[in-house]
Amino acid sequence: MANNNSQKKRNRQNEKRRQTNQSLMSDLKTSIKKVETALAAGEPTDVLYRDAQKKIDVAAEKGVIHANAAARKKSRLATLVSS
Repeated sequence: MANNNSQKKRNRQNEKRRQTNQSLMSDLKTSIKKVETALAAGEPTDVLYRDAQKKIDVAAEKGVIHANAAARKKSRLATLVSS
């Protein structure tokens, strides 16, 4: 348990950031899965693919995922879409 005010504030900030990061990651994973399921069903993926790329970039920009991880996810998604 926190004993001083600075630690209580730090705990509040950490919890808020954890929830924000969790929300961004969940949204990111959902958008990637939408692209993959659309590809499997043979549906057009132009809009879904752009949306997924944007969410990957946002997550990397905010520090939720590493820049190299974002590049890897975008590359693998592009390979799936182009094949």
